[in-house]
Amino acid sequence: MKILITGCAGFIGSHLCDSLLGTNKFNVIGIDNFNNYYDPKIKEGNLRKALNFKNFKLYRVDILEKSKISDILKKEEPQKIVHLAARAGVRGSIENPKLYAEVNVLGTTNLLKLAVDSKVEQFIFGSSSSVYGNTNRLPFLENDACEKIISPYGSSKRAAEFFVESFHRTHGLRSIILRLFTVYGPRGRPDMAPALFTKAIIEGQIIYKFGEGLSSRDYTYIDDIIEGIVKALNKEINYEVINLGNNNPVTLNEFIKIIEKLTGKKAKIKKHPPQNGDVEKTWANVVKAKEFLGWEPKTKLEVGLRDYIQWLENPR
Repeated sequence: MKILITGCAGFIGSHLCDSLLGTNKFNVIGIDNFNNYYDPKIKEGNLRKALNFKNFKLYRVDILEKSKISDILKKEEPQKIVHLAARAGVRGSIENPKLYAEVNVLGTTNLLKLAVDSKVEQFIFGSSSSVYGNTNRLPFLENDACEKIISPYGSSKRAAEFFVESFHRTHGLRSIILRLFTVYGPRGRPDMAPALFTKAIIEGQIIYKFGEGLSSRDYTYIDDIIEGIVKALNKEINYEVINLGNNNPVTLNEFIKIIEKLTGKKAKIKKHPPQNGDVEKTWANVVKAKEFLGWEPKTKLEVGLRDYIQWLENPR
């Protein structure tokens, strides 16, 4: 089977490439524009393993370049698309909402139209827990109205979800929207809290704690997320929205204490006011993931962070 993965050089995309290629059951077509949201050299390194496989082909192209993407689809004829490419980050979206609207909404729409034109069998969209915003219903359920989105990033992902749903209803494109919850682990994005805090504590640098440290996140280990995506690829589902999260929210204060315990080092903390756009809590209800995908999270935060710290100290 031939799978096209957008955002293939990113944190999640590169792990998915490695997982699929390692089975020798898939030909993987990777698309990435290697933008400078963070150091492109990191993304080059993420694909080091994948590039050794003969059944992997990389295209350096932007998802906004519709004609180039069209040419790739015509040439490669993938049966399925996993769309992970996006402009990421809440704070960046507040500073430049137009860019996020273009990449995350228009880019997704381009792919959906081309998927229909190319008769792609299945479209899997990597969405985000940010679409839930500051909802009062906990844990987050997939049928939540998502009425309290507080960042342009969350808005862009929710808008993209609407387009995925509409293409299913209009064209019959089989689609699964996977709402991913604070993914961490080896190759984790350097701008996210797990990377920033862990690296700073290891190196004895100051970490900036926003607010009182009572906000919480449903940290989900990368291996669990990849297992969920692979299971979605192997399911004959017409259309569903499914959470992939750890179902175990942890406060920022607890998170810092776990890193201190694992590293044997005390965090140097400087307090800052709460950040605009940051939600108070994320918490995934994963009943639907178990029912439709046969998936549930396996990795406890302390175990996942231990593996992540080992990787930071000795990147593989």
